[in-house]
Amino acid sequence: MNKKVSIATLSAFLVATSPAMAVNEANTLYVNLELSLNRTTVGLVIQSISEQTGYEFSYDESILSKEISKVSVRVKNEHIESVLKKVFKNTDISYRIVDNRIFLQDNAKTENVSFASVQQVKRTIRGTVVDNTGLPVIGANVIVKGSAGVGTVTNVDGDFTLEGIEDGATLMISYIGYVDQEVAVAKGKNDYKITIHEDTQNLDEVVVVGYGTQTKVNLTGAVSTIGKDELINRPVTNVSSALQGLTPGVTITSGTGQPGSDGSTIRVRGVGTLNNANPYILVDGIETGTFDSIDPNDIESISVLKDAASAAIYGSKAANGVILVTTKRGKAGKATVSYNGNVSFSNVSTLIDRLSSYDYARLYNQLLTQDGASPRFTDEDLRLFQDGTDPYGHPNTVWTDYIYRTGFMHKHSLNVSGGSEDVKYMASAGFLGQEGTLRNSDRQQFNLRTNLDIKLSDKFTMRTNMAFIHNDYSEPNASYGGGSTQLIRQADRIAPWIPYKKEDGSYGSISDGNPAAWVDINSRKYHLLQNFSGILAFDYHIIDGLTFTLQGAYVTNIKETKDYRKECWYDDVNYHGPDQLGETISRWSRYTLDALLNYDKTFNQDHHFKAMVGYKIEKYDYRNLYAFRKSFPNSEVTDLNGGDSSTQTNSGYSRELALLSYFGRLNYDYKGKYLLEANFRADASSRFAKGYRWGYFPSFSAGWRISEEDFMENTHGWLQSLKLRGSWGLLGNQDAVSDEYYPYLPTLYIGKNFPFGGSVHQGITVVSHKVTTISWENSTNWGIGFDANFLNEFMLSAEYYNRKTSDIIMDIPVSDTFGISGTYQDNKGSLRNSGVEASFAWNHSFNKDWRMGINANFSYNKNELLDLAGVNEIIDGYMINRIGEPYQSFYVYEVDGLFKSDEEAAAYEKQYGNPWSLPFKGGDFRIKDADGDGKLTDKDRVVKGTQQPKTTFGLTLSAGWKNFDLSVFMQGVTGTNRYFSRDVVGSFIGDTSHPSTNWLDAWTPENTNAEWPRLFLEENSISSPQRVNSSFWCMNTNYLRIKNVNFGYTLPKSWTNKLGIANAKIYYTGENLFTFDSLPFNADPESPSGNLDVYPISRSHSFGINVTF
Repeated sequence: MNKKVSIATLSAFLVATSPAMAVNEANTLYVNLELSLNRTTVGLVIQSISEQTGYEFSYDESILSKEISKVSVRVKNEHIESVLKKVFKNTDISYRIVDNRIFLQDNAKTENVSFASVQQVKRTIRGTVVDNTGLPVIGANVIVKGSAGVGTVTNVDGDFTLEGIEDGATLMISYIGYVDQEVAVAKGKNDYKITIHEDTQNLDEVVVVGYGTQTKVNLTGAVSTIGKDELINRPVTNVSSALQGLTPGVTITSGTGQPGSDGSTIRVRGVGTLNNANPYILVDGIETGTFDSIDPNDIESISVLKDAASAAIYGSKAANGVILVTTKRGKAGKATVSYNGNVSFSNVSTLIDRLSSYDYARLYNQLLTQDGASPRFTDEDLRLFQDGTDPYGHPNTVWTDYIYRTGFMHKHSLNVSGGSEDVKYMASAGFLGQEGTLRNSDRQQFNLRTNLDIKLSDKFTMRTNMAFIHNDYSEPNASYGGGSTQLIRQADRIAPWIPYKKEDGSYGSISDGNPAAWVDINSRKYHLLQNFSGILAFDYHIIDGLTFTLQGAYVTNIKETKDYRKECWYDDVNYHGPDQLGETISRWSRYTLDALLNYDKTFNQDHHFKAMVGYKIEKYDYRNLYAFRKSFPNSEVTDLNGGDSSTQTNSGYSRELALLSYFGRLNYDYKGKYLLEANFRADASSRFAKGYRWGYFPSFSAGWRISEEDFMENTHGWLQSLKLRGSWGLLGNQDAVSDEYYPYLPTLYIGKNFPFGGSVHQGITVVSHKVTTISWENSTNWGIGFDANFLNEFMLSAEYYNRKTSDIIMDIPVSDTFGISGTYQDNKGSLRNSGVEASFAWNHSFNKDWRMGINANFSYNKNELLDLAGVNEIIDGYMINRIGEPYQSFYVYEVDGLFKSDEEAAAYEKQYGNPWSLPFKGGDFRIKDADGDGKLTDKDRVVKGTQQPKTTFGLTLSAGWKNFDLSVFMQGVTGTNRYFSRDVVGSFIGDTSHPSTNWLDAWTPENTNAEWPRLFLEENSISSPQRVNSSFWCMNTNYLRIKNVNFGYTLPKSWTNKLGIANAKIYYTGENLFTFDSLPFNADPESPSGNLDVYPISRSHSFGINVTF
């Protein structure tokens, strides 16, 4: 609701728009209304009318307190004009109706302003008001600055006309939720296209929260929102990648570039458990499991609930944060059809530079002779490798050239929306076709969605949501399985002197095969994902402010995997086979029923209460089936029944889970100044034993809008809002336990037969120990922060948070006294995440042509283990969990440079000893005596960072000039490390390795200042000090990435009108364009694997068009 319009503006508007109003009156809706108020105010009257009819009001703020002695109206299906006459009878309030907006004026304050006082001046001005996407803005105020009585509003096409306007006059354009714009009337110019931009300082912005919405200014919890404009026009294939770096406190790490399976890891305010740390993700209020497969063009907004105050309403599923996705819905008005399509070309941006055949052979010969063996390659071999004249006998095979290609993608999204006041609809269809950068990796995805809102009666409404996703994708497969991972691994480790093909057409190969051959024979692993979700909801408005909602939802998900491994003959001798096929089919379904009662009421204009109570039941079913056969008649037979039945195996299992919940929320604010909120949820989960199923999760938060205090009145000219807020709450985590089994039930084995009484009986043996007391993980959260909006252009928000997770479920070794080996699970651990996060925004229009903006966010997180079931540390290879350190820290020997010579190495070994069997030599790592006891032992290992980033940041720079717009988005992390396997840079083994060019700077007696240690033959150095897990391989993976560059041009209205198009925009988008890091080789610092054997992320260039009819 627009709460402030000047009296002169209203007067001018009412006169200038009288012809348009006459037309609009014919289309004015009939309404039902019931009012019975004594000695009330205009403010309460218009609030009641707005709530019951949906009309919006524009008025001067001073009119709100104007008293009305009595209002008593009860009408059904009566014209709004007639209703307003009754309401404002015997008052000084006049009104005008335009579409769904009512303009009020206090005539007692405008005695000197005539509704007909339009000044007759020189000429007629026409124009169109559009938003930043080019869509018409309906009902925008257009008035002449300083001229009382001269004004109008835009029609359904965003057009306006003003008569008798002088040269040099200034038009003032305003609309709810947009920044006011001033346009000078130029001499001789009669037609104008005016673009207004969304007000980022809009304090009335509505934010989606758990089971409802709140105005942004009244939020007391930590909620970040991402709008639809930040997601569209980007060539991303999953939503999580599009969110990366857009909001503070949310760390998103890209997984792989595999088409169809390229989702990212999301962590909200750090890793909060040793188990499943994924956030709870809901789409339109239900858990669909398809977050990354949603068409970004279908999304209206995304809210991230980061603290207990905002997330406690979801109780046992909210410990790791909550992400709420809201899809678009229809709005009353004529049908709008929009199309967004783009094509994209991509290439792998990070491939390790490998040695040529000549360099590898030369260095390999040196190592052989160094170890007393004969060189493998002759001088003639080296010459032929170097000059390339014998491509079959002495090739220089770049294996990545045979498995990678230029990727291609095309995306299309069609959306239709509109409706009347009684029926609103939105329907969309999307298609994504993708050829991945790895050969034989493809994807075809279809998305269908429809949302419908139906007003069944004055009190009864119905909502339906339906969505279907079909995701069909494949990946290359080795002849012995492993999918794309095995293909990438093999391409990085096969020597360059092995030919792709020999002169006779057969394949060159090592014992593990030829990756290019697998691609050629089209050995693939196929995946199919189908997901359907449906919602049916009813809202019943019982009395003013009280609404009952009943919502049922059903989600079903089917996933099929067909792992076909084709036999491959490399030549007459080398062979992998026979054909093998393994098929997995899994299906899960989730049924939910929610019942809500909402109450929203304001008393005496100052006291605003909102209350909600709810009930929820959820049932989850899962089924899995696996079957396998091999030895098919030929490689074209891909049905399981075609395999040899004697080779078949099969397995399957199922599970059922249920959740029962009661929850509630209470909000109170006094004059929008003092804000209080309390949430409570009780959950009972079937995962746990009776007596341990219930969990109780409360939260409390408060806010103080200091800017609304009387003592802050002098700041109102520059300070729009300043709010302090704080919160405390308790959350739970039931997903820490395995989905497959109930953690409190022991596993039994049937088949241990025993003799008794002269006969053999079937025995049952307990093979695993369990405890029945296992229950929820609990997360206690508190935080304090502030939000500020100032100078009408700036926004600043910051918060400190502290989150302690206790009762973490851990694997505990079974005591020997039980007679059972292995581990059992119990609530024994705890850890803490604490940190700060901040966001900043600035948006400014310099004039009607130029505009700029900055959006930045930053977060710092400290992760610390507090309890590990009573032990101080748990070591697993080069990883450690230690009290006081971050979860999953790297635990390695610290390297203090390289030995300059054999003499220096021998002296060091004499002083500190050597726990490894091979002696230190020049060029080896100097292992530091970290504990200072004068000798090298395994106690000299030290904690060397973690893969969890300490800081994350994002920065968006945007600019616009006339119809052109440009944005540059960059994101990055600091304080993160990764342990890279030696396989990344390769070893000197022979045919089964391909070392990187880093080894050209290896230590030699002539190059003692080298960056890399000395070379050695891998097979002769199994116990070398160089092979220990050391800090040399634990590398800094901080990075800054130019994530997205978007450049667009909106076609002029004069062009599009001729084609019947409301808006058209063409754009270019570049994704993952540049990455700045300190790694010594060309690898992705974000890669989830230290072996770099995952499908790499690509750099892409996209060209698209966005059209609205």
